[in-house]
Amino acid sequence: MNNNKLQTGGGGRKEVQKSSKNDFPSPSISRNLFTELEKLLRMDSAYCTEDGVLIKNKIVEAALELRSDLIAKLLTHDGLKHNFFTEISGVMVFDKVKFQKFVMNKRFLPDSYTSFKNKVGLTNEDGDFLSESREVVLSWPYKDCVLEGGQTKEDAKRNEVSWNEILAPDEINRLTEPKVLTNFKRYDADGEHEVENISMDDNIIIKGNNLLALHSLKKKYAGKVKLIYIDPPYNTGNDSFGYNDNFNQSTWLTFMKNRLDVAKKLLSDDGVICVQCDDNEQAYLKVLLDSMEGIRFINCVAVKMSEASGVKMNHAKQRFPKLKEYILIYVKDGYQGFYTIDKYKISQWDKENNLFLDGLTLENRNILKELEYKDFNSQEDIDLANKILKDVSIVSLSEKLSSLNLEGKEFDSWLFENAYRIIKTAGSSSLADLVKSLKNIPEQNIASAISKEGVMFFYICNFNRETRQPRLQVIFADSNIYKNPCDFWQDIKTTGAIANEGGVNMKNGKKPEKILHRLISMITQKQDIVLDFFGGSGTTAAVAHKMNRRYISVEQMDSQISLITTRLNNVISGDTTGISKVVSWQGGGSFVYCELARANYKFADEIERASTTNELLSIWQQTQETGFLSWKVNLKEIDVNTEEFSALDIEDQKRFLIECLDKNLLYVPYSEIDNAEFAISENDKKINNKFYQTK
Repeated sequence: MNNNKLQTGGGGRKEVQKSSKNDFPSPSISRNLFTELEKLLRMDSAYCTEDGVLIKNKIVEAALELRSDLIAKLLTHDGLKHNFFTEISGVMVFDKVKFQKFVMNKRFLPDSYTSFKNKVGLTNEDGDFLSESREVVLSWPYKDCVLEGGQTKEDAKRNEVSWNEILAPDEINRLTEPKVLTNFKRYDADGEHEVENISMDDNIIIKGNNLLALHSLKKKYAGKVKLIYIDPPYNTGNDSFGYNDNFNQSTWLTFMKNRLDVAKKLLSDDGVICVQCDDNEQAYLKVLLDSMEGIRFINCVAVKMSEASGVKMNHAKQRFPKLKEYILIYVKDGYQGFYTIDKYKISQWDKENNLFLDGLTLENRNILKELEYKDFNSQEDIDLANKILKDVSIVSLSEKLSSLNLEGKEFDSWLFENAYRIIKTAGSSSLADLVKSLKNIPEQNIASAISKEGVMFFYICNFNRETRQPRLQVIFADSNIYKNPCDFWQDIKTTGAIANEGGVNMKNGKKPEKILHRLISMITQKQDIVLDFFGGSGTTAAVAHKMNRRYISVEQMDSQISLITTRLNNVISGDTTGISKVVSWQGGGSFVYCELARANYKFADEIERASTTNELLSIWQQTQETGFLSWKVNLKEIDVNTEEFSALDIEDQKRFLIECLDKNLLYVPYSEIDNAEFAISENDKKINNKFYQTK
């Protein structure tokens, strides 16, 4: 195992300590040592910033290099000498490893992980801010740490923990090694089934921490995902979605960086990653993404997400109401462009389209379109177009509508259905001069000609030649009723009925299926893999399923997992909401559900949910009996200082107990699948071995 062996004794599960000299001092002694060490080091400017803040990494560096000035200082203090030196044959030997662990404890300089403490900003490689250098990179506290993040219960508003803020790099590697998957279920039209294998053709829903799930997916899916779409917590502080959405800026950036670093490795050579966010972190998130190797920026799309109405307008005098969000789009080097652009139909008819072409069929209009969209037209093209238009007559659109006697929605539907034979005219002096120069103008109502650029245009033959800018150019209505969304999407309804899309109700945070339909249509083809590691309400998975794409979705909250599985089962049963009509969805397909096998994570959850000291003490007892403790934990010292523990406020008690957990064993490592202590079933072992392709 990656953790130290545990033995039972004295009423609890305890770790084997190598030597009592390696034990941490009691909490009260520790606090005194922290204070004394801080006083001692502040006397040396080599370990401080200009404003007197101690630089933790410089202290650790000096210890590991056995710098004589530091060792001499430590030897002047009896308490420090007693705890970090051992006398061997009359020589004081410095325990640099123990000292490093002591200094890296978060109770010593709790928030000074960088030379500039909690500042977030643009710096050069030397740590100087933008005002001091033109060469800049994004820098923030904790950026080299792994932030575990998130909670499994909506009511567990966890203060996000940088689990490894005191872990060495090799321990971080163990934290992120692949984890055992368990509780497998396959769902299809016939219900729930047992799972024997997970193939590349399967759609997968994974319950568990998304950072660790991504690392678990890395080996099997590296280079195979075509689209990653995520809608992460926006760091707004209102926590309306259920996720802990109240990070400080530096930890939020770390939270995102940890996940994006591994996620981009899953992308195919032509893969695309889309991150939806709002103004709270858009700017820094873009700088973060820009700094990542292997991907490049192509678009920042603004999406209209609400209307200028309701309560938000009460504060319009103080600030502009928020109506938009962003989708940051980044691509790998092999990206060749979008497969298609999902154009949208205009909602209101252009009243300038006021003429009707009697005698023009849809088939003939399609031929004219093909000619019109050619890069260069020949005389043969013009002859063909004029032949089609020869017997076409022009009548007033209002007269045509009067004869049909249409009303309401029927009226509007007819206009859009017949847009191919409805036109408007536009004035053009240059086109008029070109037409006047033609030797032969056909004796018909509408004809075609070639512009100076070699492109076909249509004109009214009997235009007023005395007018300087006559309205002779013909513009077909069907050329303008569908528009390219470009980088401002205002055509997708994001309020109202979407709350019930997929048969699951989620008031806030739910994205419309049409947004995902547009992105998936643009970026992927059938059977491509789509990944969403902030599963939420399951919109990405549902749309990918209806569009015959393979998908992987990761979510850790119990409530959201319930929404996702319910929604996907509705999709399999033939869900009629969202994009179902657009893609002619009839139901079918399947998905596999599984979970990261929990170890210490269950204790972390229980600690976070606890509200009293007695509850925490009970959890602590259970942890000693069946959990896995950090090698730093000295149970004897804790037992001696129980009263001091009880005197702490509830949040400090929680933080202390979480620190006692072995963070490498939040979930069961795949490398420990055969360890009897984790009780992994033979069937789960078989599935995991096939999944990780080892046996």
